[in-house]
Amino acid sequence: MSRKHFSRHDAPLDSDDLRKCHVVLDAICEEFEIEPGSEEADRIAAITIELYQQGVRDVGHLKHIVDAARGLDLDRDGTKP
Repeated sequence: MSRKHFSRHDAPLDSDDLRKCHVVLDAICEEFEIEPGSEEADRIAAITIELYQQGVRDVGHLKHIVDAARGLDLDRDGTKP
């Protein structure tokens, strides 16, 4: 009988994991006026969960990486750094 090895990436998210991902999603949607439930919000949620499963667990760091991954990391005047 073979033993399958599962990475953390394969492990299901628990309620605390989902709460952290939701905090990031809500913050980005509010900051960039993205409608919750929109296609853009769904893409951001998918990126957030993917990065979280890959090991990015700090909410601030996760938000920063998701911002950059989506190209949303804009200065206040709307220009990219």
